[in-house]
Amino acid sequence: MPDGSPPLKPRTLRDAAALVEAGLVPPESAPGLERLAGTYAIALTPAVQALIDRADPADPIARQYVPDIAELTTLPEERSDPTSDAPFTPVKGVVHRYPDRALLKPLLACPVYCRFCFRREVVGPDGGLLSEAELEAALDWFAATPTVREAILTGGDPLMLSPRRLGHILARLSAIPHLDIIRLHSRVPVSAPERVTPALAEALGSTEKALFLCVHANHAREFAPPARAALRVLRRAGVALLGQSVLLRGVNDSPEALAALFRAMLAAQVKPYYLHQLDRAPGTARFEVPVAEGRAILRALRGRLTGLAWPAYVLDLPGGAGKAPLGPDFATADGADWLVEGPLDHQPHRHPGRAGAPAAGQAAAPPPGRGGGGRP
Repeated sequence: MPDGSPPLKPRTLRDAAALVEAGLVPPESAPGLERLAGTYAIALTPAVQALIDRADPADPIARQYVPDIAELTTLPEERSDPTSDAPFTPVKGVVHRYPDRALLKPLLACPVYCRFCFRREVVGPDGGLLSEAELEAALDWFAATPTVREAILTGGDPLMLSPRRLGHILARLSAIPHLDIIRLHSRVPVSAPERVTPALAEALGSTEKALFLCVHANHAREFAPPARAALRVLRRAGVALLGQSVLLRGVNDSPEALAALFRAMLAAQVKPYYLHQLDRAPGTARFEVPVAEGRAILRALRGRLTGLAWPAYVLDLPGGAGKAPLGPDFATADGADWLVEGPLDHQPHRHPGRAGAPAAGQAAAPPPGRGGGGRP
């Protein structure tokens, strides 16, 4: 620095004053954002700050992380628990909505706080870290529930745990015979890649179970060189990588933006897995893309992208009813035939039914001499 003092170490921005100082919000917005910070956590890591184009007022990276006073406006259709975690919590830290899998939330802290987060009412820097007794009770629940074949670590961000604590959790889960799969969901590789240390990778690679890490990213620029380097460390440890995104207004709501995102994922050997319709958490309306528009965007992508780049477009239904596919339909029944839209020419093509086949929507009759499901 000009005065000879050492340069300031990059730091995570956590309040309005820091955002103003960094040039990310105007000074006049500070009072409102201070009020907002009392309700919803703020955190922009140095890695995220480095991705933001301050010359672009509509920068898609800033839009995901920089708070806006509009977040304090809650619409009637918005819910504090839009995916209904609470009614499906048998013990603290566990959410069991689906018969064969359950969530484990060992903490509620994240390296960054997305402005559209569906758990924004509960996540924050205080952490919500399960106590040793609470964690052991949650792990005991998994051991005592044989219908559950997949444990999904989420939160918060499980990669905010120390390698030692994460390794302990994975060891306990790995010792449960009926568990086949362990999945983790994290923003760390793209938002705090320096946390992906050899010790963390070793902890993740220590299990004999099938382990998948689902990387949350919403824009191609998030796969910057530090993120790609972190992902290489994970791959070398044997961690299989999936990608999860949210369809967001002003971030990725065009065929071009989604194509770039999914291609960036594949280039980093991250398989696009889910594209979520926005969960209607309080104060998130500015991010919502209507379902019809989302379907049209995906329809435009079909045929332009390799099938490896194609995620499932889903809506997590309120009330705990599960994830429903929203992807565009390309086939329409026409008697025993199907009219199928070509993904390259977008023209209808007739797929004839076979002779004797039932019309679409009708059940096939059982073969002669057989009942509906019996033996001959």
